[in-house]
Amino acid sequence: MEFKHVSVLLNECLENLNIKEDGIYVDCTLGGAGHSSEILKRLNKKGRLIGIDQDMDAINAAKSRLKDYENVTYVHNNFYNIDSILNELEIEKVDGILMDLGVSSYQLDQGDRGFSYMHDAPLDMRMNRDSSKSAYEVVNNYEEAKIYEIIRNYGEEKFSKRIAAFIVEKREDKPIETTFELVEVIKAAIPARFRRDGPHPAKRTFQAIRIEVNNELGILEKTIEDGIRRLKKQGRMDIITFHSLEDRIVKTKFKKLQDPCECPKEFPICICGKTPEIKIITKKPIEASNDELEINPRSRSAKLRVAEKL
Repeated sequence: MEFKHVSVLLNECLENLNIKEDGIYVDCTLGGAGHSSEILKRLNKKGRLIGIDQDMDAINAAKSRLKDYENVTYVHNNFYNIDSILNELEIEKVDGILMDLGVSSYQLDQGDRGFSYMHDAPLDMRMNRDSSKSAYEVVNNYEEAKIYEIIRNYGEEKFSKRIAAFIVEKREDKPIETTFELVEVIKAAIPARFRRDGPHPAKRTFQAIRIEVNNELGILEKTIEDGIRRLKKQGRMDIITFHSLEDRIVKTKFKKLQDPCECPKEFPICICGKTPEIKIITKKPIEASNDELEINPRSRSAKLRVAEKL
């Protein structure tokens, strides 16, 4: 299957990266190289792009799309390791970092990856196929209390307790092995009147399990901190999120890096000695335009936040 992925908020990302022709840029989520290809068009031969992705399918697709560019370094890794990645490449500072979070259109549409509740497939959801933890393990081996906590916290699903109980009851008969089997369990757990309107009844639970499998939220804060430290002065960090949990983490971390003072509010002056590391460029997140929404409905939940290194 061809790696297709429509780049979200493309023009807004490029504009806010303030790309320099001879700069060094890191695309932490290379994907189909939509953002990366446009960054490369703006670089001269002295410029450089570092493309990171934990999905080897994405790396291979990007290599094909970017075959005419020589100033690209491909890294099969998790962006959580951005600090060690740059150390290994002997790069001290970079001019810009982009993170396009969440699951790609390709991963959703490729049925056998198990990300989508719309395709019947083995329960997987691993962005990195070398990882040992899959959705099958979460659904069939986690304790009921843990499953409930994951669906409640990561999916913000109000029927999380019932869904967790139904999962555990169902797996006593036989393991839940496929996405459609899990969908049927979720549907059975949610009362019919709540399934008639709104999003697909399995949407929030699938999101929650995917986040758990890939530790998507756990790696975000450290990646932001490490990335900001590796930016040159006036370097930019662009982060696109697709749900409120991610966006809240980015918003909170940016605020902390902009105002790190820990002194009590009643102190007339700061004595903790902590100074701002960034300036927040986007007071409110940038969202997709109506034109983009017509072309790519999946951009509806996308939010772009931008910070600049001081």
